[in-house]
Amino acid sequence: MWDIIKNWIFDVIQFFYNFCGDWGLAIIIVTVIFRILVAPLMHKQAKSSYQMQKVQPLMQEIQRKYADDPMRQQEEMQKLYAEAKFNPLAGCLPMILQMPIFIALFQVLSEMGQRTEGTSYAFYNLVPSLVTTPSQAFSQGFGTFVPYVVLMIIFAGATFLPMVLQQMGNKDNPQRKQTLIMSGVMSLFMLWISWGSPAGVLLFWGASSLIGVAQQQISLRIMKKKDAEAAETIEVKPIEVDVTRKVKKPRPKKKR
Repeated sequence: MWDIIKNWIFDVIQFFYNFCGDWGLAIIIVTVIFRILVAPLMHKQAKSSYQMQKVQPLMQEIQRKYADDPMRQQEEMQKLYAEAKFNPLAGCLPMILQMPIFIALFQVLSEMGQRTEGTSYAFYNLVPSLVTTPSQAFSQGFGTFVPYVVLMIIFAGATFLPMVLQQMGNKDNPQRKQTLIMSGVMSLFMLWISWGSPAGVLLFWGASSLIGVAQQQISLRIMKKKDAEAAETIEVKPIEVDVTRKVKKPRPKKKR
């Protein structure tokens, strides 16, 4: 079953290659289509992160107030989640649902050189071979290695860019500094992973991450706009004053 899924994904990539004549562009087209398909899931994930930011100060207050009473702390947390309509698992579910497709695409792109032997897997004149790893390109000279370095940086940086942008806009979070440090360390780890990964994998993951950043920013703008509109549309009813006018009495006529 897994091989069938992988073969189907490769057929889709090959279809777009036959259409545009470039493997790199075909990979980007498939990446864009995939991101469009998972856009509703990504919106839910961004919405969950946004709600998390809004309730985090209240969560920290509950943790501080009931630090010595874990049971009461848990109860208050559940009440907070219910009132804020926040589900902690909502942010994880979209990622879990996407992972099988990500893994299948990753494996297909890693096997590209074995699937069609003799084909030049170039990305126009930008990347000589999408089946070559940066470590292999490094042995071929600095000029050949440069485009692979760019892919490595995009691959590592764009992966954790959404987390960094989120923390940059959340200055009140006491864990902001630790999160940014962790993002930097993980980006270095991703650089190490990219050293032995085929360029096609780096191109797919980098393009997917950049599109994901754009999707996240659009979702955040939509949610912030809705919050602003909700704040502006608070109806202030005018005070109704019931004024009863006195009936004027007719003036007496003067006698001539």
